[in-house]
Amino acid sequence: MRIRYLLLFVVCLSFIQPAAHAQRVSLDMQVLDEMMENRHEDPVEFYQHVSNTTNYISMLVPASVLATGLVRGDKITINKGLYLAETLVASTLITTGLKETFKRNRPFKDHPWIIPASDGGSPSFPSGHTSEAFATATSLTMAYPKWYVAVPAFAWASTVGYSRMYLGVHYPSDVLAGAIVGAGSAWLMWKANKWLAHKKAAPVPVN
Repeated sequence: MRIRYLLLFVVCLSFIQPAAHAQRVSLDMQVLDEMMENRHEDPVEFYQHVSNTTNYISMLVPASVLATGLVRGDKITINKGLYLAETLVASTLITTGLKETFKRNRPFKDHPWIIPASDGGSPSFPSGHTSEAFATATSLTMAYPKWYVAVPAFAWASTVGYSRMYLGVHYPSDVLAGAIVGAGSAWLMWKANKWLAHKKAAPVPVN
């Protein structure tokens, strides 16, 4: 049953790009054109800094939780740290697979009037920064379900996603897909860990 849900998730996500192609491109370009017309130097610098925090925070969060658990000898905290790390790995693998499948050009490659204010070498769909950020925010919130964890985590992840559009290196649909991949990876890893824990706890039948 879980495999079916996983396949359904991947299939639905894979149709984000080809389905209603003309409408999506039109909306993507409308949003980017508006951003480019109203882009200013100070916000660009701010969003560059936000974007640059993605890799550091995404790796620091699971490493910090795992280190805390190891220092305290707290198995629950160790498992949470491993779950956070697993989510990041799953999100990265899925994102890379989709990028290599669709090979969508960055917006500034197809539209010369869009001036990139950040790096963007890999294919555009989906946004890797956004998938990392939402994987971290969602898994951290699921591991520590408190409002004071969720609010700053998702505020940061949303700002990362917005920054990728504002900097001219991603379409809105790239960012939306990245958020789905990141959050979906957290949910899949959570379910996988629950299933493994239940299987380990199940009594062994005696013949």
